Amino acid sequence: MRNRLALTALTALTLATAVTAGVAAPATAAGPDPVRQGLKTLVRSDHAPGALASVTDADGNLRTYTAGEGDRDTHAKVPRDGQVRIGSVTKTFTAVVVLQLVGEGKIGLDEPVEKYLPGLVRGKGIDGHHITVRQLLQHTSGLPDYEDDVTADILERRYLSPRDALDIALGHEAVFAPGAKDQWGYSSTNYLVAGLIVEKVTGRPLAEQIDQRVIRKAGLRHTYFPGPGETAIRQRHPQGYREESPGAPLRNVTEIDPSASWAGGAMVSTASDLNRFFSALLKAKGNVLLGENQTAQMRTTVHVKDGYDMGLGIMRVQLSDTCVAWGHSGAIPGYGTWAAATDDGRAAGVTMTLEPKTGEALKHLEDTMKAGLCR
Repeated sequence: MRNRLALTALTALTLATAVTAGVAAPATAAGPDPVRQGLKTLVRSDHAPGALASVTDADGNLRTYTAGEGDRDTHAKVPRDGQVRIGSVTKTFTAVVVLQLVGEGKIGLDEPVEKYLPGLVRGKGIDGHHITVRQLLQHTSGLPDYEDDVTADILERRYLSPRDALDIALGHEAVFAPGAKDQWGYSSTNYLVAGLIVEKVTGRPLAEQIDQRVIRKAGLRHTYFPGPGETAIRQRHPQGYREESPGAPLRNVTEIDPSASWAGGAMVSTASDLNRFFSALLKAKGNVLLGENQTAQMRTTVHVKDGYDMGLGIMRVQLSDTCVAWGHSGAIPGYGTWAAATDDGRAAGVTMTLEPKTGEALKHLEDTMKAGLCR
């Protein structure tokens, strides 16, 4: 539900506040800084204990912001550009690895899943013979989501292997036939399968492939894929919280086991690293992550809803008449994130330290990202 909520709400579409910056972020003659105001909304209106953002302008200048508290018990400040769990933004990293392997001739986008994982993807209305790799990355496979079934495992720090999670997912019926006209359904199961394909064709762990092929190539210094059994966040970070039911006391869920989310949601990063990642991904020249053909494939979209189109692991968002961004949102216990960039080099990443459960909160995340990109 967490990651599906992020995209479902996306398509439907303070307490004391501290702001710090690599470059000063002053109010202007037109009014207060809109990113600062967006963080205040996340804290005041959406009841997130804290929020943080990084904005990179077209000249490469970085501004970082924080609001609220980083720890409700100690009242510590939100660490500037602290590490957070990025949830479904992980999907873009996984998609990049798949597309790199496409460029190397090891995976075919329009080849069936069965070619790489024979006999594995089977279920009620589900057959790997009829699902392509492209459909996995674009959420047009019709595979059912499994997120609601593993929330307790994540919160109670129970390790689930990718195969365990896939078995859970395949216990549900297909949502629609693969590639059915005008059908699109967000499902993290797609990325379980994509991650397993990566491991099958490379003979190496997905986490290693993401590290070597994406994190190191893009120069991301504070981004990683947690290892098996790793429940803490490695570097300085704000605490993450969850509201079990409307009005219930907030629960600190900073330390969880994200293994069940795996290729679709397990990673940790910072807003500035996500800015660097999406900016690198969108570069027309000197792209260190994808070749020209693979970039074109990633940016070939299917329509989701007015203003939103889905590429391969990345969403095209029409933020205004003159502002288009490419990025991804993510929600996981403790954190909600929106990160995106524009073709002219601007980038913005925003995180709230409360698992977002309403479309309103996710819209406020997107609005804050828009404020950073579209000024």
